[in-house]
Amino acid sequence: MTGPLNGLKVVEMQGVGPGPFCAMVLADMGAEVLRICREGTPDDPHDVLARGRLVLPLNLRSEQGRDRALAFIEQADILIEGFRPGVMERLGLGPDTCLERNPALVYGRMTGWGQTGPLSHAAGHDINYISISGALHAVGPAHQKPSIPLNYVGDFGGGAMLLAVGVLGALHEARRTGRGQVIDAAMSDGAALMSAMMYGFKTAGSWSNERGENLLDGGAHFYDTYVCADGKHLAVGPIEPQFYAELRRLMGLADEPDFDHQNDRRWWPKLKVRLADLFRTRTREQWCLLLEGTDACVTPVLDWDEAPAHPHNVARGTFKTDAGLLQPAPAPRFSAHANTLPGRPRPADETTLLTRWRSQ
Repeated sequence: MTGPLNGLKVVEMQGVGPGPFCAMVLADMGAEVLRICREGTPDDPHDVLARGRLVLPLNLRSEQGRDRALAFIEQADILIEGFRPGVMERLGLGPDTCLERNPALVYGRMTGWGQTGPLSHAAGHDINYISISGALHAVGPAHQKPSIPLNYVGDFGGGAMLLAVGVLGALHEARRTGRGQVIDAAMSDGAALMSAMMYGFKTAGSWSNERGENLLDGGAHFYDTYVCADGKHLAVGPIEPQFYAELRRLMGLADEPDFDHQNDRRWWPKLKVRLADLFRTRTREQWCLLLEGTDACVTPVLDWDEAPAHPHNVARGTFKTDAGLLQPAPAPRFSAHANTLPGRPRPADETTLLTRWRSQ
């Protein structure tokens, strides 16, 4: 696998969710990622997050298994682990031990609550981590319970992506100074960081605590989803005045004066009803023929089967298939490298790989 991270050596301690996603992103960009897993771990042919890996089963509770893991950690640039605080230390693979063996190592730690704090040793999942950041409260229809944004905000956005940024930032410093460090990536911290713009709006008095009353949460008539005559949905988002004017023109609303009050929140409920009634008069396909691809900022809401077949996604190769497994292609794109799909995980030839890592 070629890419901008070609030559980077990463040890991934197998986990679930954000740790594997972060390792996948690094592998997609050309890093050589060695996944250390428990002995007897079954192969999952549908595990997209495992692509691009070399896999080495070890018994880390044994002295031999720990020593074999340390042999690779000594040669690695980055280590990623996602256990509860203290687990790696009890295995004899904590930061102190690893950095003593490899002073330039970047030691990435992925947890829900972080390495410190009163919740740091508690169990949890994405829904819990994003709930204390304010993010979960903000998502959902007005006067209803909060909606669950899958596990995008905690696991993948606030967790894996920020861990990737953190380890690459620390690697840049290690290459300059020769000193590694520990990255404490907490999903609760990351979800809060992803809410930075909303906290700014809240401080300025332009964001309400009530769901469905704000610009980006479905409160505005020009930033919402609407059902069509066939029961399918459209996403509508012309925030800027010129895009809003284009939506009005194409939908025959240019001469309706009520729509002049785009940013007056008092008009939003009435205008939303008018748009909802209008969108119900045609099918999603009919509306897309009129609006999609224009500056009206209207697109179809596609399901998991429809999205890979959309012409834009097909043209860009946004989805690819490997051994019958449909999956998103690597992102972002790099002009100096082909956007190729890493292959399925494969067993590591431990002796050959360790010799090669030591020689690099």
